[in-house]
Amino acid sequence: MIQDPITLYKLIILYMLSRVKMPLTAAQLSEFLLEKNYTTFLTYNNAMDELKKANLITTAKAGNRTLVTVTDEGRETLDFFKDLISDATILEIDSFLKDNEIQIRDDISVIGEYYKNTASNYEAHLTVKGTNENVVEIKLSVPTKELAASICDKWQERHDAVYQKLIEELF
Repeated sequence: MIQDPITLYKLIILYMLSRVKMPLTAAQLSEFLLEKNYTTFLTYNNAMDELKKANLITTAKAGNRTLVTVTDEGRETLDFFKDLISDATILEIDSFLKDNEIQIRDDISVIGEYYKNTASNYEAHLTVKGTNENVVEIKLSVPTKELAASICDKWQERHDAVYQKLIEELF
């Protein structure tokens, strides 16, 4: 049994990241740990910070999300300590990943980000990524930051309908 609970949380994070072929968002990781009552948000953040400082995970910003990936060192560490995660916890993690597979993929592949362009307008850059290429990529110039943010938020929710409408109108 693990004496230090934060060690278990770090192993759970490493295990989750090792079970998927793409990055997970920090929100997806915290959703599992918090909804299953493994830990608090503060302790989750401490575990993430320690993993990052130890070079066991890497993080990257993608729009308003933080993408988390396990490093080779993280995989090696997990291989060494994986037996410290209970079978019940492993089943719970695997079930969560399977049940949320589509949402996890969408969270990673659907990107809406905005920035101020040189004309003092804001540009919303909307993308749906496929396996090897972008399926759709749209840039919209809008007058305000609030409008650009709203467009990006709605893109997350309605990208399928927008893509379908484009196909219907253009083909």
